[in-house]
Amino acid sequence: MFTGIITGLGRIVAIQSLGSSSDHGKRLTIEAPAGYLDDVGLGDSIALNGACMTATTLDLPLNRFTIDISAESLAKTTGLAETGTVNLEKALRAHDRLGGHIVSGHVDGIGRVTHFAEVGESWELRILAPRELGKYLAYKGSITVNGVSLTVNRVTDLDDGTELSINLIPHTVQNTALGRLAAGSQVNLEIDLIARYVERMLGDTHNNTLKKP
Repeated sequence: MFTGIITGLGRIVAIQSLGSSSDHGKRLTIEAPAGYLDDVGLGDSIALNGACMTATTLDLPLNRFTIDISAESLAKTTGLAETGTVNLEKALRAHDRLGGHIVSGHVDGIGRVTHFAEVGESWELRILAPRELGKYLAYKGSITVNGVSLTVNRVTDLDDGTELSINLIPHTVQNTALGRLAAGSQVNLEIDLIARYVERMLGDTHNNTLKKP
């Protein structure tokens, strides 16, 4: 589990194919900030742009680690198939502060940035989410964008999906990879875990009611 509070900016520096066909995944080498891996062990979970991955090798002198990502995960996420900057978060420990919200590290869909511009001292980020995620998005609700826990300020249902508006403070822009976004960028989205369970429970209640004689 994670909180959506980014603890470091990493960089994918190498990508190695794990096979010759499209059914094979990739091995990514990620360079982390100095000292970031000091408390990380083999097999530990680290979220890359919001996708939970497992550290398969560690190179502490070079501040690097590798992860193996399947073809399925590559198809369901964005930003992990090419070199570049990624948001990093280590798995939540029982005694840590829950500064964001409960995040599983499982990407629910890929959104597209429709607008990203400075407004006063902050930035407005608008994202078009897939239609099927629209029912989980609510005013003042939580959403994870490329691993960052954020609050939804506005929700607008459109013909081609649901557009959500988010306000980013300067600290978030400066200390995460979100500051590198632009209109047209794709982002990993994870809906609020509570919304997922509420939808399931309401669905079961509705189904049970229909089955009663």
